[in-house]
Amino acid sequence: MTTPEELIAHYELEPIPHEGGLFRRTWVGPERADGRPEGSAIVALLTTDDFCALHRLPSDEVWHFYLGDPLQLLLLAPDGTTRTAVLGPGLRAGQHVQFTVPAGTWMGARVAPGGAWTFFGCTMAPGFTYEGYEPGEAADLTARYPAQAARIAELCRP
Repeated sequence: MTTPEELIAHYELEPIPHEGGLFRRTWVGPERADGRPEGSAIVALLTTDDFCALHRLPSDEVWHFYLGDPLQLLLLAPDGTTRTAVLGPGLRAGQHVQFTVPAGTWMGARVAPGGAWTFFGCTMAPGFTYEGYEPGEAADLTARYPAQAARIAELCRP
């Protein structure tokens, strides 16, 4: 069994700025006329000691499950609806090995209860840039999605 320590060493994972967890960019495509890359991909590791803070991006983002325990992904849609998608190996239990988060959707994630760590990846086209990253503010998101107030508080950074 692969361990988080082995993944950190193998991929030389580093902290994800603003968001949480550890990551390594594994691919970036050529630059487009607007300065963004054609596409990008990362691998990432979350443990129960950390979480992926709520944020949104201007392009669709495809999440991929690789190893470890299931990952709960809270999604707050622009139309006011919410849902939780679970990435993991349990396809019969409704888990996903690949899941696309639509552009403009607030997303935040943590290892599912009972788990210890999750190794996953994210792919975007056009590619990720920090200029397109928008961190979630707990007060604003709670006002818009009051039924998810507790989870929003858990997935926002001060």
